[in-house]
Amino acid sequence: MTQSRSDSKRTNTNTTEDSTRWRILAVLLAAIAMSLINVSIVNVALPSIQEGLGASQSDLQWVLSGYALTFGVVLVAAGRAGDLLGRGGIFVVGVVVFTAASIASGLAPDADWLNAARFVQGVGSGLLSPQAVGMIQQYFRGAERGRAFGHFGTAVGLSVGIGPVLGGLLIELGGADLGWRLTFLANVPIGIAAIIMALAWFPKPLFSHGPKESTNAPHGILHTFRSLDPIGAVLLGLAVFAALFPFMESQSSPLTWLLLPLGIALVALWIRWERRYARLGRSPMVDLSIFSTRSFTNGALIMTLYFTGMTSIWVLVALYLQQGLGESALATGLISTPAAFISAFAANWAGRRVMTYGRKMVIWGLFLALTGLAASIAVVLLHAGGYLSFWWLLPTLALIGVAQGAVISPNQALTLAEVPLQYAGSSGAIMQTGQRIGTSIGIAVITAAVFASLNVTTWSLAVTLGFGLIMLVVLCALGVALKDLRVRASDPQHR
Repeated sequence: MTQSRSDSKRTNTNTTEDSTRWRILAVLLAAIAMSLINVSIVNVALPSIQEGLGASQSDLQWVLSGYALTFGVVLVAAGRAGDLLGRGGIFVVGVVVFTAASIASGLAPDADWLNAARFVQGVGSGLLSPQAVGMIQQYFRGAERGRAFGHFGTAVGLSVGIGPVLGGLLIELGGADLGWRLTFLANVPIGIAAIIMALAWFPKPLFSHGPKESTNAPHGILHTFRSLDPIGAVLLGLAVFAALFPFMESQSSPLTWLLLPLGIALVALWIRWERRYARLGRSPMVDLSIFSTRSFTNGALIMTLYFTGMTSIWVLVALYLQQGLGESALATGLISTPAAFISAFAANWAGRRVMTYGRKMVIWGLFLALTGLAASIAVVLLHAGGYLSFWWLLPTLALIGVAQGAVISPNQALTLAEVPLQYAGSSGAIMQTGQRIGTSIGIAVITAAVFASLNVTTWSLAVTLGFGLIMLVVLCALGVALKDLRVRASDPQHR
């Protein structure tokens, strides 16, 4: 009888822990969905912002670029702060900053105010995003972690799919001036709900020292400040800024491109500083030894290459349909939205099976991406010849949606599987930083190649060139994934 009660008590405890983990995940996904919906809504709202505020083209560029820039700059430092001070606390701070900036954006009296608010919004997103990845690492293990990342991918896909439709409805409802404001203010109830749920469900205290800290270490303010590695944070933040800025402001001056070698020099200086910091017995911002874990290095490289290529697809499709064929924004949304929802379903399916199939799932996803790109090229060329409707892009882009679900979330789970928990936030943030840099470089280079080719050819051939360049980058990612599979087959420790 006593044994039975004991077993029952253990079962109830495990059930409670299970319930807590999945509630934590629900809060994380709500905030991530909010930040992603905000990105896709803003893309739809740009014409209304221009009309409502009298914004210039440069102003509109910075509505997008300012957010992406501050997001990328703070990612790794925010991830490390969460590792040390408590991921739950930094997450809540990030949601508060993002929600407050959304209110400021929605009430902006002019373009300068809006861009300043967007910079702050990027900071908020940069604070909360690595905590979500770190907390999934912290609270989930094995197959459950794969499922959690699958739900993460589902949230990403649904957010990307819902955003343009929701943005269009809000703009239609509110008109030229109020409509675009509603696209920002729509974040507010989601943000407030996420804050309330986090305060109710996250383990207490929200701010606490991470697992790296030993029980004998002094926990004063100076020690905590040194553990955050402020000089390392500044060096890496400046390096990311120098790498991203030329691709966001490439039309301003050729001198802007001088920031690229400066960025490389800053990365080298940051690496030397991190090694010195570790030799002094202090906790560096990033444990550089994680790069000797092959699964992490290969996975981060796969993700950077994948985002360098694949994020340009949706930009090219929008340009081709609207500028090349003269179709409406609605047609563009109808073409691309099904792929986003299919990606959400595929991510959930893949997340449940990634621990069974491992890197093979990512490899098959990359093959599907190449197949979808080749099929899209065929549709574009056959449409130019008068043989097919452009609506045949629906199934080819849907295939790319399946590929996204099979690549992004599974690769994230595999890449972080062997990373020490005390560096889960900063390591996840490194991977996200690679994604941001890859996205910026890919869109800038591939769209530049397409526009340059338009001087001598047609839209169909220019888009074919763009898709071909994307295929080359995806082939590089496939090469890295095949190499990682061989390493895993030859090394039982998967290092």
